[in-house]
Amino acid sequence: MSSSGIEKGVVTAEFEPPRGNRSRFAFACAILASMTSIILGYDIGVMSGAAIFIKDDLKLSDVQLEILMGILNIYSLVGSGAAGRTSDWIGRRYTIVLAGAFFFCGALLMAFATNYPFIMVGRFVAGIGVGYAMMIAPVYTTEVAPATSRGFLSSFPEVYTYMFFCVGAIPSVCLAIGVLAMPESPRWLVLQGRLGDAFKVLDKTSNTKEEAISRLNDIKRAAEIPEDMTDDVIVVPNRKSAGKGVWKDLLVQPTPAVRHILIACLGIHFSQQASGIDAVVLYSPTIFLKAGLKSKNDQLLATVAVGFVKTIFIVVGTCVVDRFGRRALLLTSMGGMFLSLTALGTSLTVIDRNPGQTLKWAIGHSVTTVMTFVATFSIGAGPVTWVYCSEIFPVRLRAQGASLGVMLNRLMSGIIGMTFLSLSKGLTIGGAFLLFAGVAAAAWVFFFTFLPETRGMPLEEMESLFGSYTANKKKNVTKEGKEMVEEH
Repeated sequence: MSSSGIEKGVVTAEFEPPRGNRSRFAFACAILASMTSIILGYDIGVMSGAAIFIKDDLKLSDVQLEILMGILNIYSLVGSGAAGRTSDWIGRRYTIVLAGAFFFCGALLMAFATNYPFIMVGRFVAGIGVGYAMMIAPVYTTEVAPATSRGFLSSFPEVYTYMFFCVGAIPSVCLAIGVLAMPESPRWLVLQGRLGDAFKVLDKTSNTKEEAISRLNDIKRAAEIPEDMTDDVIVVPNRKSAGKGVWKDLLVQPTPAVRHILIACLGIHFSQQASGIDAVVLYSPTIFLKAGLKSKNDQLLATVAVGFVKTIFIVVGTCVVDRFGRRALLLTSMGGMFLSLTALGTSLTVIDRNPGQTLKWAIGHSVTTVMTFVATFSIGAGPVTWVYCSEIFPVRLRAQGASLGVMLNRLMSGIIGMTFLSLSKGLTIGGAFLLFAGVAAAAWVFFFTFLPETRGMPLEEMESLFGSYTANKKKNVTKEGKEMVEEH
């Protein structure tokens, strides 16, 4: 930073014409970071369509198939648990590279596997990569993106996950190499005392020079760096080693605001998975078979349609999240999921209670409600979960706080994936989806009560929205950038 940009201890700059509504550089960084989600989308796409053939070829029992389908999410707990500390230590960018490397090794092991145990070893290694990727991509994008487009850019991981559900994957080793061209997170750079490098990244990812300066000053205040420290490289006062004291501040002695943030993060991640999305995505052929589609070709065609609908509506959700806000999309999404799950559970129950009969209306209704369920999930609960949870934590707690949410998300995903077939036998398949509907109803109440709106809020001021355990305090940002708080 040049000396001409320093005035009274605060970084300033002369007027510069606007650079456009959205920085192309921030857009490119978001795309590259989000491509790590290809690895999960590829696994979901391959395993969902191949499950019915794998079961026949390897003569697997339902329990073995459940474990094979869902174990990746349990294994990913290792990666997501370590990702927070790792990213604080080596940086966000190199953590993305590490995620790609793990999945590449796991993919090779699975490709050359000759039996069930060998495949499981490959899934373990790949699962570690998935855990790293699911945590680091939204955190990196949130920290790079300007507030005006943070929701749009941070939704990209979910888009890529299900885009490659449909079309395949680029080898993860290529992704790891490509990520090396990305800049480091400016917030991580500030925490390391590298103010000059942080400003260069902010300057490239902001709409104006003034916005870059304002963002840098906000990050410095959040990191408790005095305003008069403006050198390119500084020694951060009272700096703690990577991750030191974070767990104490998160779990042992959190402030009321941090406790609220943690509850909101864990609650939204739990609700996303416990409402049954992985049961539908992983076991679509089984669901369609129970609904009355007997042909494997018809089942696979319907499964592809599920992936297509999911991708389309995730794109829609990504495009409107900064316009309508996180809270509105989450409530709309979870409400639609509840209605769809109730209708799907009812249709499957009717079919189950009329064995030997072909109820065309019930078959059509079941297929339709599966589509509406994935559509309503994808417009809100799918992408917004990652946006919301990656932006609400204070900067020093963000990486490891977000990793806790991802760990719970993957744990619930694994539990659903490994128990759905057994659950559908115990409760009937219709009963299982009615149970998911109950979870969705409870989640809607939780969202309405606990989650404040965060659209347009600077990351360094996000903590002020939390602490009252009520979502009645709404935060809006006008076009002029002035903040307005409304009490309802």
